[in-house]
Amino acid sequence: MDKKHRFGPSDYRLKSTETVFQGFFKMTRMTVEHRLFGGGWSKPLRRELFQRGDAVGVLLYDPRNHRVGLIEQFRPGALNEARGPWQYEVIAGMIEPGESLEQVAARELEEESGVEVEKLLPICDYLVSSGGTDEKMHLFCGLADLRERGGIFGVDRESEDILLHVWSYAETMEAFSQGLLNSAAMSVALFWLQLNHQQLRLES
Repeated sequence: MDKKHRFGPSDYRLKSTETVFQGFFKMTRMTVEHRLFGGGWSKPLRRELFQRGDAVGVLLYDPRNHRVGLIEQFRPGALNEARGPWQYEVIAGMIEPGESLEQVAARELEEESGVEVEKLLPICDYLVSSGGTDEKMHLFCGLADLRERGGIFGVDRESEDILLHVWSYAETMEAFSQGLLNSAAMSVALFWLQLNHQQLRLES
C-alpha cells in the first residue's frame, strides 16, 4: 500500500528563523507559510521550536532467558507525575555530528548499562512531538545475555545517575499494563516486543 501526503517539501515557505534561547537545549522562533488543503496559502505562522535533533534508543532483551533490561533515572519533565520524577526508560542518547546510529547505540549502551549487545534490530523511527520539537527517535531492540546484569551507571560529566534493572518479560509487561512504563519510547518498544518476542526466542 503506497500512501502519499498531498503536499511535500516544496509546499511551505520558511520566512524567518531566530534563536531565542541557547543553553543545554536550543529554542528557535520561526515564521512559516504553507499550502492549504482547500487551496491557497496559510497566513504567516509564528511558532517556537525546541531543537533537539535525532536520538537513538535501545530496548534490551534477552531472548534465551526471556528478560528485559530497562533503566531508571530522574527526569525534570516528570516532576508532576504522581509517582515522582523517576522514569523507567530505554537506553538512549543524542546523535553527535558524524556518528552512525549503531555508534550512538554502542556508546549509550556502554555508558548507561555496561552491556554489549549481540545484535541490534531496528524497531522504527518516529517524530517525538512534531508540533513543538524536531526530535526524531531511532528505536532499536538490542539482544544480549542479561543474566547477572544490573547496577548503577552514567557519565559524571553529564550528571547522570542511572540504575539498570533486569526484569522477567512477565514482570515487565505487568508493569507496563499498570502504567509504570509510560515513556513514549518504552511504550513503542514494548508493543513491538509483544509482537516479536516469540519469534526472537525461536531464533535464539
